[in-house]
Amino acid sequence: MNTVAILLGRKGSKGLPGKNTMQLLGRPILHYPLLAATHSKYVDSIYVTTDDPEIAREAQDFEVELIDRPAYLCTDTALFEDALVHAYTEVKNRTGKVPDYIVVLMCNAPTIDAEMIDAAIESLEADKEADSAVTVTCLNMYSPLRARRLNDHGYLDPFVPFESFGDPATLNCDRDSQGDSYFADMSHSVTRAECLENLAEGLLPQRWMGQKILPVYNTFGCDIDASWQVAVSVNWLEERGYEEGKTPYDD
Repeated sequence: MNTVAILLGRKGSKGLPGKNTMQLLGRPILHYPLLAATHSKYVDSIYVTTDDPEIAREAQDFEVELIDRPAYLCTDTALFEDALVHAYTEVKNRTGKVPDYIVVLMCNAPTIDAEMIDAAIESLEADKEADSAVTVTCLNMYSPLRARRLNDHGYLDPFVPFESFGDPATLNCDRDSQGDSYFADMSHSVTRAECLENLAEGLLPQRWMGQKILPVYNTFGCDIDASWQVAVSVNWLEERGYEEGKTPYDD
């Protein structure tokens, strides 16, 4: 099978400036997804799509091909999925073939390793009906049951009507009462090419994942967009053997 990894990142972040190249444990954050892709058993080639010269420069520490992300896909309103489809189309044009799997990575998402990439691909090989496999984190404290929104009077209302959960009389304050709540943590997703060819048929908000999505369990994961996420991501990395000057792949 032919598997390509596509790493996406652009310059000009507003929420956390410089997030795509910030230093975590002595190395640029984008090195973590690149390390994962490089040490995967199945990834054949890695592409980096960006408009940021610093991202491009740091990515050259690895065997990657660069894709120049066009200006219209580098605005604050540009959609991630459009940048992904552009990169996927460029990969097809360069190679002259359609890959079997696309590993979707983000420069600001360090909570990924080669084992999770390989687990996603193996689960898709085992289930030919599945469209994609994505990392998820179980976060029952953020169950939709607890979500609220402000009404016109400034009071909190349920974000999702309680009737959506069944009989409201069965609801209680136990965060686990409605079962586990899995969130796509954006550490990575592995999708079949058909999902990108038929993007309109995928589930919102990440339509490149298709309809039938398998989980790849993660203890925690995120694409870093706020300062509080930095410390928990560093903790994730340290638990897996990362240190300054050392990675779990060194052995």
